[in-house]
Amino acid sequence: MWRARLARLQTLAYDSNVILMPSALFTPIQLRDLTLANRIVISPLCQYSAVDGTAQPWHWMHLGSFAVSGAGLVILEATAISPVGRISPQCLGLYSDANEDALTRLLADLRHFSNIPMGIQLSHAGRKASTRPTWDLWKGHGVPAEEGGWRPVGPSPEAFTTGWQTPEELDHAGLARIRDEFVASTVRANRCGFDWIEIHCAHGYLLHEFLSPLTNHRTDEYGGSAEKRARFPLEVAQAMRAAFPSGKPLGVRITGEDFVPGGLTIDDCVRFAKSLRDIGIDYVTPSAGNVAPGMKIPPVVPGYLVPFAERVKRETGITTMTVGMIVEAHQANNIIASGKADMIAIGRAIMDDPRWPWHVAAKLGEKIALSPQYARSSPEHWPAYPMVHGSLPCQPEGQAKMGHATRE
Repeated sequence: MWRARLARLQTLAYDSNVILMPSALFTPIQLRDLTLANRIVISPLCQYSAVDGTAQPWHWMHLGSFAVSGAGLVILEATAISPVGRISPQCLGLYSDANEDALTRLLADLRHFSNIPMGIQLSHAGRKASTRPTWDLWKGHGVPAEEGGWRPVGPSPEAFTTGWQTPEELDHAGLARIRDEFVASTVRANRCGFDWIEIHCAHGYLLHEFLSPLTNHRTDEYGGSAEKRARFPLEVAQAMRAAFPSGKPLGVRITGEDFVPGGLTIDDCVRFAKSLRDIGIDYVTPSAGNVAPGMKIPPVVPGYLVPFAERVKRETGITTMTVGMIVEAHQANNIIASGKADMIAIGRAIMDDPRWPWHVAAKLGEKIALSPQYARSSPEHWPAYPMVHGSLPCQPEGQAKMGHATRE
């Protein structure tokens, strides 16, 4: 009985009469000199597992798994440009020689078995710094000095909410220092061998804090109007673009909406994206929320943030990446095929299933190359694959689409 059922599933999986159109999700995309083999990007995923900002064995395991996932690009977690820019004392950094040496070794080790492009998200947590890892928040947000904590900084001296530390307001010297730290980390990232940089300007961290009227109450040239609030983030982005090789992409994760009355809206997002485009930024990833308490989040349904990317792409022409509950193969493919975004970024889906791109490719009738050590688990070589993952369309003939980059 089970043998007959398995044979039937295999027939359905590889029926040669099924004619498939190439999927949009597995078409290449080029930014500057880097071509991604497909449109799947692994989002930055904070691990809270560093020591003094330096990567540890956990990062080798974590990123090693993603490096053989078949995605078009992996972006390393939010990586602080200074010790006070870390979200928590356990966050990754790229501000010291030790940090740089560890990430250089990590990339070199990954490239022994994978040529997937590697990016890094550079960040400063601003007033949301010096807090605890997510699993320790029951102890409270603020980390006392005796446990390695510090006083955070921000555009204005206002705490995120009750129980958080009040940040020190940045003066002009402090702003210049932070801009220079972003540039220094950019130079280090290039020396490490990263192919791609994303600037974190969302989720209530420092650069987002300057943009939002909820958190920026300055009266100097960096506060007040929308243009003035955007000045510091744009100065940072422009300085980083100048410091990063011209052939390598640099993008920004921005906020589509603060989800708090009086905060940033999609109209602000579009204007900021245009400004980023005009200074040579290659793409934006509109996320949302987390800058202030009192958020009124819309229903978190599959693709709930896609409309932000769709409007930004339509009105600015800048390349867009989208996020937010993208979990299923046809959903992901339709986002790209319909022109709503140019790339999709997955986070929790890839933590749940590190082979997500393999399984999506199979459902869309695509064939991506697997590491030879794992090839026996592919649909072609594992008779139980249809039983585990459901019936599959046929695998088209031709060269496999690999998760790697070409440089022109």
